[in-house]
Amino acid sequence: MTCCFLDLIMFLKRTYGPPLFRATMRILFVLAGLNFLPSMALAAENGDETQLVKVDAVRRAPLKQRFPVIGRLVAQKIGEVSARTSGPVAKINVDVGDRVEKDQIVAVLVNDTHYWQRELRKAQALEAKAALKTARAQIKFNKQELKRLEKLQTSAAFSQARFEDKRQEVVQAESAAAQAEAAVLSAEATLKLAEIDLYVTDIRAPYGGVVTKRHTEVGAFVALGDPVVSLIDNDHLEIEADVPAERISGLIPGTVVSFTLSGNGSRDEKTLNATVRAVVPQEDPLSRTRIVRFTPNLQTLPENTASGQSVTVSVPMGKSRDILSVHKDALLIRKNKNVVFIVKPDMTVELRQIKLGETAGGRFEVLEGLRAGEITVVRGNERLRPGQTVRTTAPQDIAR
Repeated sequence: MTCCFLDLIMFLKRTYGPPLFRATMRILFVLAGLNFLPSMALAAENGDETQLVKVDAVRRAPLKQRFPVIGRLVAQKIGEVSARTSGPVAKINVDVGDRVEKDQIVAVLVNDTHYWQRELRKAQALEAKAALKTARAQIKFNKQELKRLEKLQTSAAFSQARFEDKRQEVVQAESAAAQAEAAVLSAEATLKLAEIDLYVTDIRAPYGGVVTKRHTEVGAFVALGDPVVSLIDNDHLEIEADVPAERISGLIPGTVVSFTLSGNGSRDEKTLNATVRAVVPQEDPLSRTRIVRFTPNLQTLPENTASGQSVTVSVPMGKSRDILSVHKDALLIRKNKNVVFIVKPDMTVELRQIKLGETAGGRFEVLEGLRAGEITVVRGNERLRPGQTVRTTAPQDIAR
């Protein structure tokens, strides 16, 4: 065979000349080298060379499956500030976007009528008190007269008829005093109402927040209950989410969940924590969801956070349970079966078929085929054969 190969070389050199001869020889050497590759691979396969692999232990861990739910930030206090009395608007002290404090005056109604109504009621109250004072003085006077008549009962000048008349005058004076006392109470109550009417012409913010809308302007007439401005308290926000009813079991008051904000102007979404405050016991018959309120840590929220902003809440899928888990990179699929390579104490590998359950992050739940503490190959397992000797990056794990 060698002689034939040399004769072929000489024939090519004489026929095609040195340039084409050299190119042809390069091709022949490449083709000849390819014939040696299968034998080299077979030699490596049958050799005693050990393979370096990365391993991970089978272990028990709590299964905390979670799924995303789109929610929104809602303000605990939001609404319209209404007029508590009627009258024309004299002044509006705030504009849209202004922040106000609790009890700050946001608008003023024309109050001259209310002022003089208060003064009138004050005068009437003073008049009623004076009438009460007169009635009490009359009682005192009549009682003194009655006492003098009583002293004359043993004398010839005593008149029984006059004595009875004086007793009736005392009773009438006491009745008049009681009536005057009631009039004083009525006048004082009327005065108090007039003072309230005057006080509420200054429309005050019921809580601190930001003005979102002005419903009226200076000169407009507002009736009792008409809205003047709208407020929102953006310092006290909650998360509201519609959670599927079958996932509610993992949400009880006090449960801590994580969430991310959408549209906060930052490229990196920061994961924040919130606590379940309440699960509303009312289910939507169409979507089969229930409203859940979460209380976030307000100190961790960005300054530009707004009510109505979307959030993604990571909700636990039921209650946490302990599972036997294997790293996802250990899993191989051979002949439509889930298998893993186990590293035995003698540093040889064993191919093991397993049965998987649910996913848990970067791991799979193992239902059958593995025990806690066994070592699986997670890198380099694609080229392994059962019984092959390996070297690991963490040999101390094998000793366990």
